[in-house]
Amino acid sequence: MPPEPIRVAMWSGPRNISTAMMRSFENREDTSVIDEPFYAAYLVESGIDHPMRAESIASQPNDWRDVVRQITGPVPDGRAVWYQKHMTHHMLPGFDRAWIASMRNAFLIRDPESVLMSYTEKRPDVALADIGFVQQSELFDAEVQRLGQAPPVIHADDVLTDPRSALSALCKAIDMPFSERMLSWSGGKRATDGVWAPVWYSAVERSTAFARPDHRDRKPLSDELRKIADRARPHYERLEKFRLRPL
Repeated sequence: MPPEPIRVAMWSGPRNISTAMMRSFENREDTSVIDEPFYAAYLVESGIDHPMRAESIASQPNDWRDVVRQITGPVPDGRAVWYQKHMTHHMLPGFDRAWIASMRNAFLIRDPESVLMSYTEKRPDVALADIGFVQQSELFDAEVQRLGQAPPVIHADDVLTDPRSALSALCKAIDMPFSERMLSWSGGKRATDGVWAPVWYSAVERSTAFARPDHRDRKPLSDELRKIADRARPHYERLEKFRLRPL
């Protein structure tokens, strides 16, 4: 029998280099990717208004059960690795999470100030629940309880600063080989991108590699955004204590 495929669930909030990470894994010869498979189910269940809501709902299964069957089923193209980009806030309380135990779960973090500055450029109306920090903390705690130890936590700034070292550490933590192909990719659109890409993915479509972080021109948050960042920060800092150190 062929070996069981590796299913990597990367848990992130929005505006957190999550799509660039998907590009990185997709450039491997052994890997298929899927982009936010619970997005449509989240939109339908929550009733929230997002850019391209109707198009997103039409593009994916609307029932979380169907999504679970998809992501635990056959890997596209029969490849050895299936990298799944998941948004933590998409996992609404009514969605069963037993399937998560079948994945190699990792957590991608970024400081809330950077997330909020990037998010509000695309969608000005934002609440704490929209950026996934609380939900990420809950998912992390569940994995700690299941595993008896902390699952891998990778920081966006580490990836941007030294991609080879950070991604080598991540691959080691999820027990799969690192590939040099993860360090660059061809620019442009992808058939694997969600239909919402025109709203959110303009920067990554122009990219061909990870770019070094640059906070020099970051403007102060408004008072309202500062309140959200302050509420998100304890959840961020809890996971940040476990961040992988680049190799």
